[in-house]
This record gives sequence, structure tokens and C-alpha cells, in this order.
Amino acid sequence: MLEPFFNLMEIKNSLLDMTATQFDMSGKLEKLWAMVGSTPMLEILYEYKERTRRIYAKCEQYNLTGSIKDRMALYILQRAYAENKIKPGDRIIEVSSGNTGISFAAIGRALGHPVTIIMPDWLSRERMDIIKSLGAVVILVSKEQGGFLGSIRLSEKMAAGDRDIFLPRQFENLSNAEAHEKTTAPEIWQQLAGIGLSPTAIVAGVGTGGTVMGMHNYFKKKNPQIKIHPLEPEESLTLSTGHRIGSHRIQGISDEFIPPIVKLDQLNEIIQVSDGDSILMAQKLARNLGLAVGISSGANILGAIRVQETLGDDAVVVTVFSDSNKKYLSTDLMKTQPVKENYLSPQIGLLDYLPVKRACQE
Repeated sequence: MLEPFFNLMEIKNSLLDMTATQFDMSGKLEKLWAMVGSTPMLEILYEYKERTRRIYAKCEQYNLTGSIKDRMALYILQRAYAENKIKPGDRIIEVSSGNTGISFAAIGRALGHPVTIIMPDWLSRERMDIIKSLGAVVILVSKEQGGFLGSIRLSEKMAAGDRDIFLPRQFENLSNAEAHEKTTAPEIWQQLAGIGLSPTAIVAGVGTGGTVMGMHNYFKKKNPQIKIHPLEPEESLTLSTGHRIGSHRIQGISDEFIPPIVKLDQLNEIIQVSDGDSILMAQKLARNLGLAVGISSGANILGAIRVQETLGDDAVVVTVFSDSNKKYLSTDLMKTQPVKENYLSPQIGLLDYLPVKRACQE
């Protein structure tokens, strides 16, 4: 019998100690969880070095706002209510490169909160416009004003001494990783078990690190031999160096620092891919298979293929499609890219995909 993953009953149980006013949120949270998680998984068939192989991708673009960050945003708010760290009407202020901001804007408004998102000014216009369309206030911070680190300092300054402001603090909040330990990872386990498989390795790009650390926390308990690989751009080796060097075009990962929740000593080898190669792979996924995903999804697929090349054809390597391509329409994702000699994507033939049993909340 398959192990049930995070479900609506667990959500309700976590809210039992609330006051009557706070408990009113439980119904809203339950409705939101019906639209977050339980996403499909695909078995992607590809050809490389004249051999047909397969990798598995969790399709997180099917969440409420179209990204994996909905899981974390909803879970953090759920825990905050259960622990009396937020009350109805509080303003949510969060620092984000885009997807998290969109998630908090949508879910925060659904729960009745005003929302302010602080974000670097070099991110895609679509991200900013979507956040604004959800009724949130957007504050842009330039590189000269401190970029990501400056944005975090600003959020802390705004919240200092104000009891009506809630800071999710996604980069350091352990509920970020716990969201994926409770939802994403068990769904993957259940879906693979439904076809008689278990993962050999997980590959995921690191933004806040919640996804990769949540995967680690869950899968290492299932089988310590499962490998968990963080991924970063070759053009900006934040994880490898401890701070951002250079710039890259894979929005949402490899910001200016290693987030406090990321424990690299607990993870396996860092995988590096080029941003140009990632764009080409995301374009290929859309044009060849009709899978309209973002640049980080192209990066994750390339990383998974590299890991499978090391582990062998029979390795069950899993990654995530973090979001759709809709937030990248003004970026290089929509432009012709030069092909460089070391790129992997031109050597990959995408053949087809098959749906894996969809995970269902119980």
C-alpha cells in the first residue's frame, strides 16, 4: 500500500489550536490546497549517443499560479497561522525573483492579505506585471541599491517594529523545505511507485534551495543511496564559490548568495549547465514536445541527462519543470540562440513523453 502524502486532513489537524478567527482560515487553506500540488509527472523519452533513454519530470506549471513556488507560499502561510505568527489582515512583504512573489501575491490576496513584493529591477517585465495584476505592490531594487541582498535589508527595515507585517523569509524559513518534504517529494515517490520504480537521483536548480533540501529530507529517509544534486549556471557559480560571480539568464536560481536553508555538505555533486544551453533545451521542449516551460526547466533537464550519463541508462533520474514559459516572453527564451561547441542540447533528440500516474490528495 502506498504511503499517503501530505493531505487535507493533515492541514486541518495543524490548525486545531487556532483561535476562532484564525480557524476561519482553514476553509480557505483547504480550498487553496485543492489547486496546489498533486501535479502530473512525465516520462520523457530522448535519444543521446544513439541510445534511447528516459528521465522523469514533475510538471509544476500546473499549480495555481503556474510554478512550484505555490507549494512553499501556501505551506509557509499555513504554518504561520498555526503558530500564531500571522493574523488576518497583516501585510505580507517578501523578497522574490518572481515566482515566489507571484505565489504570495495570489495566495496572500486569496486569504485577505495586502501584499508587497520587493524584487531586483533586472527581472522580466512579465513577472512584475503579473504581481501587480494580483493587487500587490511591487518595489524594485537596482544593483546599485544592493540587488537581492539590498532587497532583503529593505524588507527587514520595513517590518522592524511593525506587528502588522509578516515576512515569510523564504531564504531562511525551514517551512520552505518542509513544504517540499511534505508534498513534492512524497508525490514523486508515490507516482514512481505506481509504475514499479523508485528514484536513483534527483536534480533541481537552487534558488532558495527549498526544493532540493525538501527532496533531501524526504528521500534520504526512504533510501540513503538516493542522490540529490543541486544545479547552478556555469556563468554564475554561486553554490561553488559561496557568492555570485558574473551574471546569467536562468531567472529564479543562483542569486547573490547561498541561502541559509541550503546545506551543501548534505547534498551530492553540484551540477552545472550553461544558460544558453538551457534556453535551447527549453525551446526544444516547446517546439518538439509542446511542453511550454521556463528556462530553469531546460536547465533541469540538461542536468538530469548529465547525471544519467554518469549513473547509467537504467538510472531513474527525476527533475522538475519549475514553471511555464509565460513569464519569459520578453526574455532571450523567445530569441534565436547561438549554438556553442560544448552545448549538450543539440545532441539530444526529444522523442516523446508518457504520463505517469497522477498523484492524488487523499
